[in-house]
Amino acid sequence: MKRFEERKTDLINATNRLKEALEKEADDITIDGVLHRYEFTFELAWKTLKDYLEYLGISSNTGSPREVLKESYAHNLIENGEVWINMMLARNSLSHLYDEEESRKIYEDIKNKYIFEIEKLVKFIEYK
Repeated sequence: MKRFEERKTDLINATNRLKEALEKEADDITIDGVLHRYEFTFELAWKTLKDYLEYLGISSNTGSPREVLKESYAHNLIENGEVWINMMLARNSLSHLYDEEESRKIYEDIKNKYIFEIEKLVKFIEYK
């Protein structure tokens, strides 16, 4: 439970930093910063879910992000499994992303969709 508590605190802080970055004007540097903060925040989100599932006595087959997201959806820890899978795919693509247009698309998805899913998760785990 200690690891879950530490990750939960880190996730709350990372989410707040991501939200701060999303409030800035969307120039190239800001977009790069948002994408970087998103990568970090998403990593904390799925690992926090994994820790919470383990606390509940539920372990995924592989412990991979995809398996953790599927288990989290199956146990109602997240509401929109498809969006979370898209969030994971976006995070994965950021490591190999050199296309400005694709960067902007992911930025818009973070701003208009993904941040809301992360905020729902934070609200859910905040009092666990």
